[in-house]
Amino acid sequence: MLKGTVSLVTGGASGLGKATVERLCLQGSKVVLCDLPNSKGHEVAKAIGDDKVLYAPVNIVNAADIENALNLTKEKFGKLNHVINCAGISVAFKTYNFKKKQPHTLEDFSKIIQVNIIGTFNVIRLAVGLIGENEPNQNGERGVVVNTASIAAYDAQMGQVAYAASKGAIVSMTLPLARDLASQGIRVVTVAPGIFKTPLLASLPEKVVAFLEKSVPFPSRLGNPEEFAQFVQSIIENPMLNGETIRLDGAIRM
Repeated sequence: MLKGTVSLVTGGASGLGKATVERLCLQGSKVVLCDLPNSKGHEVAKAIGDDKVLYAPVNIVNAADIENALNLTKEKFGKLNHVINCAGISVAFKTYNFKKKQPHTLEDFSKIIQVNIIGTFNVIRLAVGLIGENEPNQNGERGVVVNTASIAAYDAQMGQVAYAASKGAIVSMTLPLARDLASQGIRVVTVAPGIFKTPLLASLPEKVVAFLEKSVPFPSRLGNPEEFAQFVQSIIENPMLNGETIRLDGAIRM
C-alpha cells in the first residue's frame, strides 16, 4: 500500500523519526526527511539512498522552511501523501524550585510550546495543501497525518509541566484536525508513545534505564523505535483510523 507514495517526516534524523523514515522507505515510499540544519539528516539520507530519501533542512516553527521543503517535495517526487510529525523537544524543571527559590522560566516553557505545538501545527497547516491536490483513492482518501504526542499528556511526572502541556495540546488538536480535513479525505491520527529507546534515554544511567524498564507491565522493556515506525505504517494502511490518539506503551501508567 505504501509503494508509490511520498511521505514527509519531521525529526527524521534520529530516534522515532529516523526509524519511521527507514521503515517507510523499506515499504516503498519515497521520503522527505525534515530536520534541523545541524542534524544528521544528510548522513541518514545518504545511507538509505538519495533516490529514496530527500533531506530538507527545516526548523518546524519557520514557515519559509516548511514551504521550501514542500516545494522540494513537489519538484522531486511530484506529490505528498503522508506527513509524520516526530520533531519535538523536552525540558525537565519543576514549576518552582523551593530550595533554590527559582521558578520555571517562561523562556523554557514558551520554547516547548513553540516547537511542540506551534511547530507541529505549522507543518500540518502547510502540508495538507499539497496533500489536498492528490486524486482520492478508492476509499476517497487523499492522505494521512500522523502526530506524536506522549503518555505525558495523561500521566506526566514532576518536572514535566511544560512537556505535558505541549503533548496534551497535540492530543486535543487531533479530533478537530480530523474534522477540518475530512471533506478532503485526509485522516489525522496521533500516537502517544510510552518509554522508548531514543537518544535522550540512551544518555541516562543504566540503573535509571533498568528501573524504567521494570515499570512497564508487558513487555517489560523500553519500546524500540522500529515498533513506533511499524505502528505508523499500520495507521497509514488502515482507513478507519481517524481522529484518535492511541497509546503505544506496554500498558504503563506512570
